[in-house]
Amino acid sequence: MTEQQRIDENSLKEVPLEKWGPYLSERQWGTVREDYSSNGDAWNYFPHDHARSRVYRWGEDGLAGISDYLQNLCFAVALWNGKDPILKERLFGLTNSEGNHGEDVKELYYYLDNTPTHYYMKYLYKYPQSAYPYNELIERNKKLPKTEPEYELLDTGILDEGNYFDVVVEYAKNSSTDIFIKIEIINRSTQQAAPITVMPTLWFHNRWCYEPQAIKPSIEAVANGVLKASHPVTGEYFFYFDSSVTTWFTENETNTERLFEKPNASIFVKDAFHEALINNKNIDLVKNKKEGTKAAPVFQLNVKPGESQTIFLRLADKSIDKPFDENTSKLFDQRKQEADEFYRSILSKQSSLSAIQRQALSGLLWSKQYYHYDVAEWLEGTDNITAPSDERKNGRNHDWKYLKNKDIIIMPDKWEYPWYAAWDTAFHCIAFALIDSVFAKHQLILLTREWFMNPEGQMPAYEWNFGDVNPPIHAFAALEIYTIEKQKNGKGDIQFLKKIFQKLIINFTWWVNRKDANGNNVFEGGFLGLDNIGVFNRSVQLPNEVLLEQADGTSWMAMYALNLMDIALEIAQTDDAFEDTATKFYEHFIYIAEALNKMGLWNEEDCFFYDVLLTSGQPPFSLKVRSLVGLVPLYAASVIPSNVLEILKDFKKRTDWFNEYRSKHNLFLPNKETENNNDMLLSVVNKEKLSKILERLLDESEFLSKGGIRALSKFYEQNPYSVNLGGQEFSVAYDPGDSTSGMFGGNSNWRGPVWMPANYLLIKAIKKYGEYYGDSFKTEYPKGSGNFLNLQQVALELAKRVIGIFSKDESGDRQVFGKYNQFYKRPENKDLLLFHEYFHGDTSRGIGASHQTGWTALVANLIAEFETA
Repeated sequence: MTEQQRIDENSLKEVPLEKWGPYLSERQWGTVREDYSSNGDAWNYFPHDHARSRVYRWGEDGLAGISDYLQNLCFAVALWNGKDPILKERLFGLTNSEGNHGEDVKELYYYLDNTPTHYYMKYLYKYPQSAYPYNELIERNKKLPKTEPEYELLDTGILDEGNYFDVVVEYAKNSSTDIFIKIEIINRSTQQAAPITVMPTLWFHNRWCYEPQAIKPSIEAVANGVLKASHPVTGEYFFYFDSSVTTWFTENETNTERLFEKPNASIFVKDAFHEALINNKNIDLVKNKKEGTKAAPVFQLNVKPGESQTIFLRLADKSIDKPFDENTSKLFDQRKQEADEFYRSILSKQSSLSAIQRQALSGLLWSKQYYHYDVAEWLEGTDNITAPSDERKNGRNHDWKYLKNKDIIIMPDKWEYPWYAAWDTAFHCIAFALIDSVFAKHQLILLTREWFMNPEGQMPAYEWNFGDVNPPIHAFAALEIYTIEKQKNGKGDIQFLKKIFQKLIINFTWWVNRKDANGNNVFEGGFLGLDNIGVFNRSVQLPNEVLLEQADGTSWMAMYALNLMDIALEIAQTDDAFEDTATKFYEHFIYIAEALNKMGLWNEEDCFFYDVLLTSGQPPFSLKVRSLVGLVPLYAASVIPSNVLEILKDFKKRTDWFNEYRSKHNLFLPNKETENNNDMLLSVVNKEKLSKILERLLDESEFLSKGGIRALSKFYEQNPYSVNLGGQEFSVAYDPGDSTSGMFGGNSNWRGPVWMPANYLLIKAIKKYGEYYGDSFKTEYPKGSGNFLNLQQVALELAKRVIGIFSKDESGDRQVFGKYNQFYKRPENKDLLLFHEYFHGDTSRGIGASHQTGWTALVANLIAEFETA
């Protein structure tokens, strides 16, 4: 069976999901779900230091691991180099208060390969042979000011001489419930042999301590090199390994003695392997124990310089007499070949570009995670350590008691984000549609299900505050997924559009009712996904009689209305019951576009869109900052083909009447052009405004960087913008790298860097304008070059700049790696890539979360779309 055939087989399931996958997070500590404090201090309530000793309530974590989709049984790799103070069982990073730019992972790991069914997966972890510099990383970053870059593992010099192990973990499924595992340990030192202990660990998530009625599962030794794991829901699994090695057992129970100075019920606790291996404590006890809820064979290796050693394992739901034979290695080769064939059919024909796409999509696949959070149960319950408190019951997310998530979700990252964010997920689904459109559709609909969306129609933002506001790009994502699948299969999934459309109407109504305070179709309401881009924190409640009318919030809604109109038009061609709804969103778009153009958000002097402050008794005040806020209006554009207008005669009749009426009464009409084969272009900006905005957009002294479009104009590097509000001075300056302020946690910055989702939306919009205008609209690119291109060509050039972040230049450097390029020129590292959260506005080096493979995976879509253009 091919990989595509397996994907097609899964698509017939109610939930198109494999039973086993990379669903295990690499960081569960420090999350909101595990925080039972009264003050909501998640970072300090469950720190990294507790993770090895303390049972998790809502999920598990591990290194390069997998689990079943209910996360009952988990597998991951634990390592010890003989010098570290702790057993390496999970990723280490800084908490929000420890990092000079907020939370940050301090490990080197790479998602090398994966397929949608996870029949083949490959992961690389780089493990130093010297003691891991935990304290150095914490102390150096604590002392650094926000104006300095973060202090990373590569800055410590610990890997300079190649004194590290490449730990390569590969998975090859024989069937959905029969999984081979290969762990290869490569000594990259050319000078010295080095010891390493490898503990492939199998354990059960502890539900029994929270659910007294639950039957406790068990793992037991049934023969040398064979463990049997028995669970009342997951069933029986057998774990096979080299029969000559010793197996250790313990229980997945909290070490209350170490953490809270309370006696343990048993010596067999979660961190018993750590104590035995690192502190030489109770070795005989864990070695002689024959059953438990956590178990691991212990491989003690000594690897010569430049050589490797390999461990084979197998996890299967059946007893097998000869688990390993001469075909074991061949299975990995076969699954790798199937993965190659699958990707060959969908990736770029250029090897350098296909390598970028494949690693981007592999990271996306590795970031599918089990996510469990029942807010009502969390608020009222306990972790058996801290009693419920009134403060917590009325604290974070207390008004989201109906949110009950227990799903596999595509996460932005397995460390930085062991949780989802609504608009992140929408972008993830667009990238995911390239490889598994059925799962992409399922994920997008999942966000609108009753156990996600609140009764009023709001989608949950993220677990730190579900009630915060994310941009409404889900209709856009639905259209993107629909189009990608239609281009691939030759037929679009109208049923999917109908299903998502019904829910999105509810969400659109929530926006209209809750985020348009004056009923004038100008929207406000806070965060909107752009963090610190504003002059001040746009999520805070402003003083009475002060209102911030947001150009981007209003533009997002104009885009939303057009996207819903486009969905309705697509459906109406096969079901005319949706034709009236298309007209409704057409009209609503015009009302919003009118507000954007006529109510002060467009500044005639600067020819740009700005946020506006409204104060009682005072004239409107424009916050004149040229940022992505003023570029979002470009997103609101739609082309209605003439053949659609011919089919949907009632839509055409109603819109013609509406336009004639508004024209007769001198009311505003948005840009509506029909000069190109009678196709109709609807957009917030007309040709003149588009031209003016593009002048700034394509100016390298303003928005255009070598890696794409900056979120804030470079003009403010020498000319910071300041405004006095209520006696308090606020300012915005060009800040091309990590945030220099603590706003929104300090680890996200929209004041100058290049962000992939913003660039993706801009490139798609400019391409759409270009498809309509053709050569009748040309603009100078870059400004001042004397080189004039049509807008499709401009879109292609912008895409090339974004793709160039990850491509090698003539010297073999990649912009994404910045000062670390020498490390990534080593033979073993030359093909490695990282897909960061965002990128420096001047140098394009990766910053923010280092494995933000979610929306940054959109680079794969850009390569696919513009290579075939």
